[in-house]
Amino acid sequence: MELAPGLTATVELTVTEADTAAALGSGDVSVLGTPRVLALVEEATVLAVRPKLDPGATTVGTHVELDHHAPTLVGATVAAEARLREVDGRRLVFDVVLREGSAVKAQGRVDRVVVDRARFLGRASEKPA
Repeated sequence: MELAPGLTATVELTVTEADTAAALGSGDVSVLGTPRVLALVEEATVLAVRPKLDPGATTVGTHVELDHHAPTLVGATVAAEARLREVDGRRLVFDVVLREGSAVKAQGRVDRVVVDRARFLGRASEKPA
């Protein structure tokens, strides 16, 4: 596995009614909902490192700091970008930003950890003692 700071990925989305706060239950307005913003930036973090991971490895989210600064209307196109800032063993720290054109609509940080997919899923399916 060769993960190094500087890896990036971008995900684009044209906002639909299904992406709104009203549809997601996080509000009652028809603008891009914060849960969808989070999903977009997390998708970008996954894509930034996926090509560099060992076979059988994946990443899982562990911490998020996200400031959602401004609304985005249905029909607008946004781009979520993730940039790997820090690698500390299996821990990965990403800077994330969501833009509509040149306007920053949200930004923050997402931490992920590299795990063995099969082992992780096995542990998740174990019943508590």
